[in-house]
Formats: sequence, C-alpha cells, structure tokens
Amino acid sequence: MSLSLRSVGLLALGLTLLTACGSPGTGGSSPSPAPATTDAAPTESPLPASPSPSPTTSPEPTPSPTGGANSADLAGQRIVYSYPGTTPPAALLQRIREGRVAGVIFFAENVGSDPSVLRTAVNQLRQAEQQSPHPRPLLLMTDQEGGLVRRLPGGPAQSAKDVGRAADPIAAATATGNQAAATLTGFGLNLNLAPVLDVYRTPGDFADSAQRSYSTDPAVVGKLGSAFIKAQQGAGVAATAKHFPGLGSAPAGANTDEEPVTLTVPLNQLRSVDERPYQDAVAAGVELVMLAWAIYPALDPGTPAGLSGTVVHDELRTRLNYQGVTVTDALEAKALDPVGGTDKRALAVARAGVDLILCSARDVGQGDQAAAALAGALDSGDLDRDDFTASADRVDALRDSLK
Repeated sequence: MSLSLRSVGLLALGLTLLTACGSPGTGGSSPSPAPATTDAAPTESPLPASPSPSPTTSPEPTPSPTGGANSADLAGQRIVYSYPGTTPPAALLQRIREGRVAGVIFFAENVGSDPSVLRTAVNQLRQAEQQSPHPRPLLLMTDQEGGLVRRLPGGPAQSAKDVGRAADPIAAATATGNQAAATLTGFGLNLNLAPVLDVYRTPGDFADSAQRSYSTDPAVVGKLGSAFIKAQQGAGVAATAKHFPGLGSAPAGANTDEEPVTLTVPLNQLRSVDERPYQDAVAAGVELVMLAWAIYPALDPGTPAGLSGTVVHDELRTRLNYQGVTVTDALEAKALDPVGGTDKRALAVARAGVDLILCSARDVGQGDQAAAALAGALDSGDLDRDDFTASADRVDALRDSLK
C-alpha cells in the first residue's frame, strides 16, 4: 500500500507520521477515529459530474518469469516487505536477489534523522534487485498523503482537508500530487499509498480526525483525488486509491488497526457515496487500489473487504471495471485477529484475489511467513495457479512501468 492504521507519530513540521495506509500508521484505514456513520445524503457538489469509469490500462510486462516460475518465486512476487530501523537486513537483500520480493514499504523509523540514510538503503535494495534472476524495479513505497500523514521529510504540507477548503481545490490537489511525487522521487521511491478517497460524514469522525478526507461530498472527493492521481502519476510515481469500498462512514475510534470494524451502510449509500470517488479514480487510470479491512454487511455479512471475493471481484473488478493492481492494508491489523496468524491471513487474501500483500510489521519474518504459506498452498493445489499467476503478472506489469 489502505486504506495502508498504526499509531500516529507526528514529526515536526510535517516530517512523517509513524503509521501506514489505513490510519496515519499504515496503508489501510485511518489514523485517528473514523467518521461516524450517517445516512444523510451528501450536499450537492459545485464540481462537474465525474466521467463514467473506464478500464485501467496496465502496461504489458517484459518477458515474465511467472510462466515457468516455481511456487516460492511466484509467492514472493506478491509480497511487500518491511524492516526495522535504518539498515535493510541481510535476509531481505537475499530475498530480493532471489527475485522473491515485489516491493518494500518505508516508515519514519527507516528514515531516521538523516535523510541520506534512506537514500543509501534504497540504493542497497536496488543493487540487490539488479542481481535477481529477472531484474525489474521493486515497488518502493510509503504513505505520503500530505499534512499530518507524511513518512518522509518534504511535501505536501497541505492535508486533504486543506485542499478541499482551498480557493481553487483542483489546483491545490494537482500541486499536492506533484509535491508528493517530488518527495518520493527524491528518495528513489516510485509508489505512494495515497490518495485517501474516504468520504467523511461529520467533523472529527474517523476519516476527518487526521484531515485525510477531502470532503463530505463524494463528487468533490472524486475530482480532487483524481487530480492528485494524475499529477503524481504524470511525474512517474504510482498512486493508490484507498480504502475501498470506503471508510468514510466509520465513527470516531473505529480503527481497523486496533479492532474489527463493521460498517452497516445501506448498499445504495455505499455505492452512491463511498464507492463514488473510485469511478473518477478508475477513469483517471489509478495504478493501485487498496482494500479496507472493515466488514460491510451490505456486500458480505462477515468478511473484511480485503478478504472478500464479493468486494474485490464483484464490486471493484466487475462493477467498477477496475483492471489494475489491488493491494491490502497492513496484514498485521488487529481487525484480522479472528482470521488467525500471518499464514491464514495471506491465504485468505490470495483466495479473495488481492494482488499485493502488505507485510508492514517491520519484520522480514512476517513477509517470509506469508510467502511460505502461499507457496505451500500452490504446491498442494489449495490455490489456483492460473489465478495466482495472473495476479503476479499484474504486479510485474506495474513494476515494469516504473523506475
């Protein structure tokens, strides 16, 4: 990546948040309490209606190894690793040399007090990538949303809420997309787990508490998120729309990083409000979509969205015609505690059809566990090899399109 919700660590003047996608912590939900659920219709947007969604075009991968890849190689191609501290562990560098890592997610602790440390680490990772059997750019990512949620020193200083209140919101969204891209490329990164497309409901609710939502109006959120996406991707950094199908109805304190969350939004509201901004994002060609860990009974009674084939295939792939890469929120989120450990979570993600698994616990062993579970299930026939390979190929196509 989520959203992808770890503890929010604010560094001075917008340096970085210690969370991931969802919350300001990881790539899934949101940092602080989420917006309270309401059924009130959103106000009319002053912005023009968004275009109908069109399929996301993914570049064709260079000769892919997946056709004849063994199970361990295939599994690794769907895992995003993380590590503690400022120095990439030898074990991670070795996995990369083996061609068994899709990408790496970075947090504030990986930056430290000297920005040159992260650049050195990225160079080490890229050198290892060039030694792999089929060299292609790693997906090197972080959460650089803007405002409070920034893992790297640099812009954008404006939060999504600041952008939504700007005199010229489209211009502000475009500027923040460019600033995010400039910050990431300055460190050698190529993928941002942003923007957040959650449509918040009331001031101070989950999505609004850290100013991560552009507006209470889904049309505005879609327009501004798409402007951010186009600017950032135009500068060579892949964007991630999160957290599908939307965490905007979550009440304050409903954090999937910390506990299971169920959002009882009626289906018509879920589609007309929460999923509405994704139509614009898909039309804008967003490269990735992050799935939320919340449960949406209107779609699937007891399964978190990122583990639900109904949500991933029926809603996102079929109804919204999204053809790009999908990514989980943080795999270690406590919302998944009822599912079991890392192995069971990884298998559930793969069965649901999500392409990338975000192992963001700052532990190389977490990624290894997930990869081992996937490889074993491929060997036993518990996972369909053709479907699994199609996901790996989507990831490879994305990697081939980046630097």
